[in-house]
Amino acid sequence: MATEDPVPSPPLFNYILGFLLIGIAWGFTTPFIRSAARTHKPPPHPILESPAIARSFVKRKVYGAFFGLTDLLRNPRYAVPLVINLTGSVWFFLLIGKAGMLFSLSLSLPAPPLLIS
Repeated sequence: MATEDPVPSPPLFNYILGFLLIGIAWGFTTPFIRSAARTHKPPPHPILESPAIARSFVKRKVYGAFFGLTDLLRNPRYAVPLVINLTGSVWFFLLIGKAGMLFSLSLSLPAPPLLIS
């Protein structure tokens, strides 16, 4: 009966480099997203001024949120950094899944008791 060797895990350096790149993707794009959202000038939407929408609080909020979101996503100054940021989030969860076994030992060891004087 032959035993199969487990798939070797990548070296620790790859995980550290991956986490650093994810941190850069998050940290580098956040100021651009914030700046684009702050300076965003949305076009007017006449449907928001129609009597049917203006009378209903719920419709006014839903339509306003929809147009606000679509206007921001159509703005490349906002959308490109957002896509990079969200891609970093996906890579983070994939990397955590792969590195879970590597870091599970450090999470399972008991912490030393605190010395209170």
